[in-house]
Amino acid sequence: MRIGEILEAKANHAIVTITPQAGVRELLALLAEHNIGALVVSADGASLDGIVSERDVVRHLHADGTVVNNTVAAIMTSEVETCGPDDDLDQVMTTMTSRRFRHVPVVDDGRLVGIVSIGDVVKHKIGQLQFERDQLDSYVHQS
Repeated sequence: MRIGEILEAKANHAIVTITPQAGVRELLALLAEHNIGALVVSADGASLDGIVSERDVVRHLHADGTVVNNTVAAIMTSEVETCGPDDDLDQVMTTMTSRRFRHVPVVDDGRLVGIVSIGDVVKHKIGQLQFERDQLDSYVHQS
């Protein structure tokens, strides 16, 4: 299974981005509005300048209670692990698990084409296991 297939299966193909200059309050509003855990940081909506998640806000809030007065640039992760549409799902899942990422932007030829969350991966894996179970059940009861 390839990452591109996971993107195609997503109900919502929109990539929600935020600019580095936006405020943390705006970030929180977008996370809540879209019921998501991370946003791609992009000055132009197509490039990848960073990623910012709920975890980033919480970690900075713990260290500095005034984090909501900062810009996204002050709390985002600039060095972002990405994957491509042709990357193997199991390999990306292993990276997400070992590096403790919940979100990985998908980039194709330098262009942002999507984002894969651990929820997307788990949903696919559950569907795959259910299919295999049904196939085995059908095989066992086929007499």
